[in-house]
Amino acid sequence: MADEIADNAELDAVESLIDSWLAEQLADNPVVAAVERGETGERRWFVRVTGESKDIFTIWFTLQQRSLHFETYVMPAPEENPAEFYEHLLRRNRKLHGVTFCIGDEDAVFLVGAVPVHSIDEGELDRILGSVYAYVEQCFLPALRIGFATRFAGL
Repeated sequence: MADEIADNAELDAVESLIDSWLAEQLADNPVVAAVERGETGERRWFVRVTGESKDIFTIWFTLQQRSLHFETYVMPAPEENPAEFYEHLLRRNRKLHGVTFCIGDEDAVFLVGAVPVHSIDEGELDRILGSVYAYVEQCFLPALRIGFATRFAGL
């Protein structure tokens, strides 16, 4: 079932579920600062999240025929200690569930994941938001201190 392609009616239902869940999160979840939709016809959402280690970040949700893809920009490519920086993130990947650090455009670091479209419900959406939030909070400052060490030398 995980590899099945969802038809338009199924995608419409999941889109509606995500819309209502995000409206609820915006109203009740203090870390959700804003929610925006993608272009007309896109099944895409932008969720602004306020953190502690990383003040603000955006999680992009994209509903596709087989999966809900989600990602967030974590930080730019390291200015120094690249081997230690990437080793740190790769070792962190072993402890993450449902998401992975990866290198994206301009060698920036992203946290990405996907779930099958047929497994999406409010509980799964809660897990995704909570996991992305927790992993960014846990990993951001240690990675920053490695990849941008000179900036933190006097702190």
